Amino acid sequence: MIENATSAASIQSMLRTMAAYRNEAAGGVQGLGTPVPGLQETVKPAAPGFGAAVERAIGQVNAAQQKAKGLREAYEMGEPVALTDVVIQMQKASLAFETTLQVRNKVMKAYEDILNMPV
Repeated sequence: MIENATSAASIQSMLRTMAAYRNEAAGGVQGLGTPVPGLQETVKPAAPGFGAAVERAIGQVNAAQQKAKGLREAYEMGEPVALTDVVIQMQKASLAFETTLQVRNKVMKAYEDILNMPV
């Protein structure tokens, strides 16, 4: 019986069957030739996740802080930078940081609430 299962003809038959199933799945054919819904449609890239959004937001806050630092240092060195521009940029950076901190606090509070929910 094992000799029949491992014969070249049996293996070739099995490979043809597997190839037919693969082609059927790739072509979207189901049963009597009806297409599988959504299989042949183009795959849309996944939207960025929460982690990517947080990373991007932190990057923007960091950029605002670096810009404020650069303007402050330029003003302190005597370069022609308006004091109002320095103050406004520092306030923008401070506001961005405070907003990020508050969002972090809200997320942590929500996480703790979910963690402490009775099951």
